[in-house]
Amino acid sequence: MEKEFIEVKNERYRLGYHIMASNGWINDPNGFVYFNGYYHIFYQHHPYSEKWGPMHWGHARSKDLVHWETLPIALTPGDVEDQDGCFSGSAIVKEDTLYLFYTGHHYYGDNDPDHFWQNQNMAYSKDGIHFTKYEHNPVIAKEPADNTHHFRDPKVWEQNGVYYMILGSQENDGLGRVIIYRSKDLLDWEYVGPMTKAKSLAEEGFMWECPDFFELDGSSVLLLSPQGIEARGKDYLNLFQTGYFVGTLNESDMTYAHKEFKELDRGHDFYATQTTLAPDGRRLVFGWMDMWESEMPEQADGWAGALTLPRELSLKDGHLYMKPVRELQALRQETQCDTVQKIEAECELAHELKQHELIIDFEKISLDTAWTLSFDTNVAQVMHLTYDPKNHELILRRTDNNEARYGTIQEEKVFSCQVFIDTSSIEIFLNDGETVFTERYYSEAPLACRLTVDQPTTIAHTVYALDSKAITYI
Repeated sequence: MEKEFIEVKNERYRLGYHIMASNGWINDPNGFVYFNGYYHIFYQHHPYSEKWGPMHWGHARSKDLVHWETLPIALTPGDVEDQDGCFSGSAIVKEDTLYLFYTGHHYYGDNDPDHFWQNQNMAYSKDGIHFTKYEHNPVIAKEPADNTHHFRDPKVWEQNGVYYMILGSQENDGLGRVIIYRSKDLLDWEYVGPMTKAKSLAEEGFMWECPDFFELDGSSVLLLSPQGIEARGKDYLNLFQTGYFVGTLNESDMTYAHKEFKELDRGHDFYATQTTLAPDGRRLVFGWMDMWESEMPEQADGWAGALTLPRELSLKDGHLYMKPVRELQALRQETQCDTVQKIEAECELAHELKQHELIIDFEKISLDTAWTLSFDTNVAQVMHLTYDPKNHELILRRTDNNEARYGTIQEEKVFSCQVFIDTSSIEIFLNDGETVFTERYYSEAPLACRLTVDQPTTIAHTVYALDSKAITYI
């Protein structure tokens, strides 16, 4: 008897303009690419349950990065090369064909979830919808001799006529690292060696997942999700981290010298990034808008997980900025408020928020003004963001999570704040993406937003109602 997909039983937390699956579980974004006039994004997906399970590749596409349509599942596990899962990977276009590279996951059959092996596989498509697995999979059958069985998440790109693949992995000494392969034809891959590795378990972790490598504003950036970094003061507070190194690639041996690891997003719910190069040259990124082992109340309704808004990356003074793509202005349906006002102590900026965007201009605020931006319902507190001008520090607290998250501003002050609210998510971008907080929240009542200041100040703020049906499901 054929297994049936799980059904969504309640829409109460379903998002209006963020990518979700039509049902079931999702996690990592995969295969972000532009092909034949569409942006394509894939994601780890289990359509038979609201919980993680044998991974499929879900699929959506868009012409404008705003309005997305889901497509049939692109990759289904169960073949000899991917018996127990089609794990994360990437996409690349060669001539008129779209290629997907992904990790095949295999259990040894002893009911031990940590007793597995992995290989690397390829699938291809001419139309960007229907995919055929390569008949000679796997393209890389096993990990190198100095590696453990953690060996996954291929990212493929072309450079000077040669194709390169990096993989997240773990060396036999138990430290995370990135290893690199090369190919002339995307089919036969030669192992080059380690690209770079963790200095220590505490500093950089035991496993590096979802690596991504690209040139940006004159530097080489390695974006990745290390597991096992120990919390250090107000840094690395999530179960697993996502961040980046900035450095220089030695093209003679493909090794990478870099500076310290930095977190990309300071919120509770951000992991496993995937980037692509837009046709106009921008470096765009998606993340998984959740975190491992977090409470996910939507699971009671037959689904779990979503992707962040698409964001643009830029590099300034060694710091990676991440701001919403400009195309998202097309989500705006109605301007509900556009005003300049003086606030003596506290003011409600907006209410009845479900799918909304808030832009707050702090340009005229004093350098020593402390403020708090609160998001609450009429019956409960949800979260608030406080700015401490003495330390240029931002502190975000949620009522459903007793661990605060922290960020700092390199500029003299916060001069802008852009907030995207959806049914069960809030994304906050400060100073054009210098500091970002990505959060999930769960309330069936709409939010109100209030600003509290410790001295009279003047701000400008704008509130837009956003499209609540930007995603089309099959």
